[in-house]
Amino acid sequence: MPITPPKSFRIALAADTLGDLRRRLAESRIADILPAPPAHLGLAAPRLREIVNHWQSFDWRKTETEINVVPAFKTEIDGIPIHFIHVRGKGANSIPLVLTNGWPSCFVELLPLIPLLTEPVNGLSFDVVIPSLPGYGFSGPPQAPGLNITRIATMWADLMAGLSYSRFLAHGSDMGAGVVERLRANHGDRLLGAHMMNVNWFYPRPADITPAEEAYLGAAEAWRMQEGAYAMLHGSKPQTIAAVLADSPVGLAAWIVEKLDAWTDDAKGLPLDTICTLLTIYWATGTIGSSLYLYYEAFGDVGVMSPPPKYGAPVAVAVFPKDILPAPRVWGERWYDIARWTVMPAGGHFPGFERPDLLAADLRGFAGDLGL
Repeated sequence: MPITPPKSFRIALAADTLGDLRRRLAESRIADILPAPPAHLGLAAPRLREIVNHWQSFDWRKTETEINVVPAFKTEIDGIPIHFIHVRGKGANSIPLVLTNGWPSCFVELLPLIPLLTEPVNGLSFDVVIPSLPGYGFSGPPQAPGLNITRIATMWADLMAGLSYSRFLAHGSDMGAGVVERLRANHGDRLLGAHMMNVNWFYPRPADITPAEEAYLGAAEAWRMQEGAYAMLHGSKPQTIAAVLADSPVGLAAWIVEKLDAWTDDAKGLPLDTICTLLTIYWATGTIGSSLYLYYEAFGDVGVMSPPPKYGAPVAVAVFPKDILPAPRVWGERWYDIARWTVMPAGGHFPGFERPDLLAADLRGFAGDLGL
């Protein structure tokens, strides 16, 4: 795919955009179905009020300045503007590493990993590249159907080539794990190794299923029925829900924070400033709809929905206990020739926010296993 020379990029949200956001938050209405609704009905009104109140006083300019300290760039790949972070490691041996998040996160989740990976340990460091998925935050949205996970993997391969990295490590979670899997499947000669959070549950049910796999797939089906409606809506009617979320910051907050709270290994949830950073980026860039649309593309992506090649670039899996559906190792070994499997002592679906220390240590351990 054609790629343009990267240009330095700094975030500078318009004052009018921030003023309009505060006005909408101040004039918002928050629904309360019952005086004390059970948690499974969704985000409770008191929690949403807490988020909205904090968001009104949130100092975006301070956060914007902190984010802009990190070197960021924009390029165009196949006509799509792509925002990415690029920080070179300080060690004598520095390994190229591309990191990709999923929904409803964005690139800021992965920023805490930068100092943990770019500083040398026994001479080893990483050149860290963090691209924003198309239609997420400061990357441009798709201009036509077909910008799916498989195509994004090719875009990432081209990005790394454009940065003069012939081979590299790749890590991903959620949608980002799908990108890593497609990199391995279609660009395996470029990968030193593939590091993923968890293993997809939607591969075909095996005839020789083990008890551990049976229990896992049963839990997955129960989760799909109770918790998976958001994904089905994203994957079938993203335009409808996008109209609501793009017009109401409170609706946007409810839709995203419900998932942040449910998928985080802390009863208090993520810090309020972290939550408001994510919400402000989605709101100000108007990309909530395009982020949801990637589900539609993913569900129609034959490569993503099919079993991966078992052999190829080495695979490492990190399983965090409060992730959505932590897979048993036997399930991972059915689909991959596993080189490293780590069951973490803590953490959920957003380890870059929650436990960057554990994730960085596992990436370093994987590089060590590979002799890099």
